[in-house]
Amino acid sequence: MLIGYARVSTTEQDTAAQTAALKSAGCEKIFREKASGGRWDRPELQRLLDQLRAGDILVVWKLDRLSRSLRDVLSIMERLGEAKVRFRNKEVRQIISKSYTQ
Repeated sequence: MLIGYARVSTTEQDTAAQTAALKSAGCEKIFREKASGGRWDRPELQRLLDQLRAGDILVVWKLDRLSRSLRDVLSIMERLGEAKVRFRNKEVRQIISKSYTQ
């Protein structure tokens, strides 16, 4: 299943453009969040990560929507790999999966 994650940093911003891009990418479910990308305590991201299952593909519009912290991105990617979940960055149209590199 394609599952999207859209995030904006402030309450004045809107996830509409990201949501439209994720829908056009075929996402069946989209989690939306208004929170700083440098924070780890993002309830929607945590809910999303808890719901992912083997074979799912997590899709984001841009990598920085997932997190602004490289350490957090690497931690999330490791968690995805362990769960056999693939990742797609809509902006660069590539799939990254730990299983493909082993």
